[in-house]
Amino acid sequence: MPHFISTVILVGMMSVFLSPRSGFLNHLIAMLGGPDDLYYMGSASAFAHLYVWSGIWQNMGWSSIIYLAALAGVDQELHEAAMVDGANKLKRIIHIDLPAIMPTMVILLIMNAGNIMSVGYEKVYLMQNDLNLTTAEVISTYVYKIGLKQQQYSYSAAIGLFNNAINFFLLVVVNKISKKVSGSSLW
Repeated sequence: MPHFISTVILVGMMSVFLSPRSGFLNHLIAMLGGPDDLYYMGSASAFAHLYVWSGIWQNMGWSSIIYLAALAGVDQELHEAAMVDGANKLKRIIHIDLPAIMPTMVILLIMNAGNIMSVGYEKVYLMQNDLNLTTAEVISTYVYKIGLKQQQYSYSAAIGLFNNAINFFLLVVVNKISKKVSGSSLW
């Protein structure tokens, strides 16, 4: 569900959940022995963890839909034949399901490798504040601040172009490697 929720609402939910006074996650952490009044959204050391884990939470549902759709294409006769041969559930997963969804996994890996340097502007910018700015600055927010706030358009365009060039290079390299290793590629 969080994949279809606006990023603004997602960051707002994180702020509410991690509020030092009324956030249920903050109270849960305090019950487990953690600090009870720490403002996690303002903690520079917690920013990376919050960003990564909220991204996993946000995209887990969409990824599961993609993989379930790929698993729906697996021929059930293969599973029946493996059960007749005495294969347990783990062996059927390893020898039938994983090879069947491997092309989907490779294509998703290639597409995600092209976005490694593009962390995402919206969520990072919304999660930034004066307390966590030392660790919350990424290339896309830096380009915004240099280009639009300081009006250094050519410098910010060069930074953005360099970032996109690195993403394109990574996309091509990962595509070539996956074509040699697995035989699946985008082109």
